[in-house]
Amino acid sequence: MATALVIGATGYAGRHLVAELHDRGHSVRALVRDRARAERAGPWGAPGLAGLVDEWAVGDVTHPRFTRDVAAGVEVVVSALGVTRQKADPWAVDNLANLAVLHSARTHGARSFTYLNVFGGDRCPAQLTRAKTAFAQTLAASDITAQIINPTGYFSDLMELVTMARRGIVPLFRPGVRINPIHGADLATFTVDRMKHDGTGTWDVGGPQILRWDELARTAFEAVGRRPRTVRIPPAALPPVQRLTSLISPRLADLVLFATWGMTHDGVAPRTGLRRLADFYAENASR
Repeated sequence: MATALVIGATGYAGRHLVAELHDRGHSVRALVRDRARAERAGPWGAPGLAGLVDEWAVGDVTHPRFTRDVAAGVEVVVSALGVTRQKADPWAVDNLANLAVLHSARTHGARSFTYLNVFGGDRCPAQLTRAKTAFAQTLAASDITAQIINPTGYFSDLMELVTMARRGIVPLFRPGVRINPIHGADLATFTVDRMKHDGTGTWDVGGPQILRWDELARTAFEAVGRRPRTVRIPPAALPPVQRLTSLISPRLADLVLFATWGMTHDGVAPRTGLRRLADFYAENASR
């Protein structure tokens, strides 16, 4: 099986990708900043990488000298790299760091580069998704076999609803907006299947259940054993809140923009997998 380089290997999706590649017989090189943390179990049931990685590349993915030869000797590259709650600049990580690894992959003759992007990212105005879209466009135009996967949203991201439900109330902007989020293991299976059977392309993907946001909130309340209580917030209230937040923290304001955009726009993609959000909540609500 092909030797695979996984970047973003310690994130929720990256951990599941490493496990799937290992289980299918690939030799895995994992790019991480902290090996000890990577070997421990990740949040929300994501696996620890101890015993799943054949070669560790430990360093700073934003450092050019580190990324220059990181793809030497690998046949395929898979990137789940991206900023979420970190303080790092999305442009430096989601775009420039991925570009540096893509350059290494092309220089050293890797045959494919698979990228976990985000569903609807080209329409979302957040800086986070602009950085992802910029890299996806460059990758699609490159001379390497490019595979771009656009998941609707991860189960792990929706654990925020459980936190709010535990506190007693969940705010909703447009309760009827729909999404079919996906479990990290189902996304990993889908992604490695594309790597094995398909050439260059772009695929939107979501989980097996299409749920409205009011249904997501009810599922979260059921997981914590509380009576559902939601509050409807007019979407028109969002721009002033975002402007105020940007005065305190532009990075936080961008995360708020990204999150609320997802709560006010349908995020439904072709369905895959078997794992259900209610089961994920039941397994993780007490953690």
